[in-house]
Amino acid sequence: MTQPLRPVLQQNIDLLKQMFGNSIDLYAKPVKVMGIDCCLCMFEGLSTIERLWVVMLDMLSEQNIHPQDGNQLFSYIQTQTDLPLESVPVEDFEQLRVRLTSGATVMLIDGCCKAVVLSTQSMQFRSVQEPSGEGNVRGSHEGFCDLLRINISLVRRLIRKETLTIETVMCGQRTQTEVAILYDRALASPQFVQAIRKKIENIQIPILFDTSYLAPFLQKGSFSFFQEVGYTERPVTACAKICEGKVVVMVNGSPFVMILPYFFNEHFQSLDDYATKAYFASFIRVLKYTAFFLAVLLPGLFVSIAEYTPELFPPQLLYKIASAETATPLPLFLEMILVIILLEIIREAGLRLPKPIGHSVSLVAAVIMGDAAVKAGILSTPIVITAAMTTISMFVIPSLYEPATVLRILFVLAGGLFGPFGILGLLFLMLLSISGMHSFGLPYTSPFVPWGNGALRDGIFRISWKELAQHPFDVNELPGGTEKYE
Repeated sequence: MTQPLRPVLQQNIDLLKQMFGNSIDLYAKPVKVMGIDCCLCMFEGLSTIERLWVVMLDMLSEQNIHPQDGNQLFSYIQTQTDLPLESVPVEDFEQLRVRLTSGATVMLIDGCCKAVVLSTQSMQFRSVQEPSGEGNVRGSHEGFCDLLRINISLVRRLIRKETLTIETVMCGQRTQTEVAILYDRALASPQFVQAIRKKIENIQIPILFDTSYLAPFLQKGSFSFFQEVGYTERPVTACAKICEGKVVVMVNGSPFVMILPYFFNEHFQSLDDYATKAYFASFIRVLKYTAFFLAVLLPGLFVSIAEYTPELFPPQLLYKIASAETATPLPLFLEMILVIILLEIIREAGLRLPKPIGHSVSLVAAVIMGDAAVKAGILSTPIVITAAMTTISMFVIPSLYEPATVLRILFVLAGGLFGPFGILGLLFLMLLSISGMHSFGLPYTSPFVPWGNGALRDGIFRISWKELAQHPFDVNELPGGTEKYE
């Protein structure tokens, strides 16, 4: 149980230093304010000393007030000054820890069991920049940063309705990370919000540095290649999801916010879809769906046809594939898996190295190694071309890169070992798995399975804004399962 503040100033100072182990960045400066002993406490780097002393000098310039004890000084500062104070004072050491680590300055007063909280936050953070993973041509180019309060302000600036509600929860036993839950109380289901809040409050996790840490605790326990939650770095996207009745979860220190619930078709939507003509947006969406199935199925189909039904290839192509394969030492499906793994190694190397070196490594590995491997007869040209085409196709849907990569290898194994029946069987299992998923009680394949009105308005195709504005999407209109909001 937390300890309340003591009436003796020195006892509070000693207990505070003991709590933080005499940490070097803890600033505790004894001062006299209007004749009463006080102590200003803050963490250097989270609060600014310059702003703190400007505030204090303004207070010290008052010469007509002479409080008799600490309680009178607290009452005067809290109720009769224009200082930037928080409305709720500190009364125990747990509240004192929360305020200090959030960047505020706390003034302990001798003879008073309450402390004044001054808003002097001045944290260093990455400025608001364009996100690197969600490119768009039109619309806002702002992206979330790492500081929670800045991210909340970006959403509040775009949604100015009084129904926008923001709640905070502490999560992480060792880090005590602040988690924000954002929703529109006029659109979001109260039962759904309550279920999400309860799950986050009951999460037992030692550390929390990113929203993705929360995903396994919020989703159902059954295994799936696809996630029931979505992520975005764009305030505009987060606001659009809030206006659909969804819930957005933010974690302090992470620029990626979580969207609940999230559906399969939303991976193929982007901000530019709503800034371009409806026919072109529909064309791009069809292109994205095609790219996804190419990325997953093409290597396996190529291996299956070449091994089991080569007569399906045109004669000219069949001769070239056969001559290329006779010069390589590995079976076709093992060769395809080797190329896929090599491409993933090259991608990972380029991603983790510093950018100038990463680009050079990717270029050298892709051009020189690939060309040398083909000329040496280790790899065949058709295999390299097929793997390169599928890798480029996966970049069209970056949010599905992880499941598409693993599924691509599984389809190659299925096609190489079991032929066309293996491809059809695995495809059936994949579609069955996606159709059976529920995102917090709502079908993951909504609005396609079960069929809903939104499938024609804003599914694979998009209608014009004039018609779309008359029937805006609302997540509460979707048919839910029996486990809805569990």
